[in-house]
Amino acid sequence: MDLADLVRRNRSYRRFDGKHTVSLQTMRELVGLARITPSAMNRQPLKYIVSCGPETNARIYETLSWAGSLKDWDGPQPHERPTAYVIILVDKELNPNAGNDIGITAQTMLLAAVEMDLGGCMVGAVNRPALRKALSIPEGLEIGLVVAIGKPVEEIVLEDAEPRGSVTYYRRPDQSHHVPKRTMGEILVAEHAN
Repeated sequence: MDLADLVRRNRSYRRFDGKHTVSLQTMRELVGLARITPSAMNRQPLKYIVSCGPETNARIYETLSWAGSLKDWDGPQPHERPTAYVIILVDKELNPNAGNDIGITAQTMLLAAVEMDLGGCMVGAVNRPALRKALSIPEGLEIGLVVAIGKPVEEIVLEDAEPRGSVTYYRRPDQSHHVPKRTMGEILVAEHAN
């Protein structure tokens, strides 16, 4: 699979095969790739918690909000929940402004997950105090992002958005998940060949 295929297949999946386990070794491989990604000033402020156990996964799940644009959906059913998570933490002493690092590592892990025939979703809507308490996360580490991982069971359809039109994702009655993307004509501001 080439990079373009990985990018096309790397969607924000929100429904997974709850019976498909993800091993601790797989999670370590994902974090191993995140560990070697570029970092601002090479400060490497990110730390990680991985979970692939049902009890800890359940505690993590309870702190997350899913698909804010789908007002009539409360999130995945128990049999459709992710079977693994990576919690990206920021050591504020090493770099208090690690937003770029978080994005780079999360995207890297998700692309690697797709290559492993898995998928995931970056979840920023997190009840951080509740997650900190549930996992006893030390105060010196800030919760940056939660990355859900599992075997996707939903069809995601990319489609061109109308110029200046809505880019809000939605589900059709057949449960296919549609994601409007702005066209090249709308996002490419200028082209220079010299």
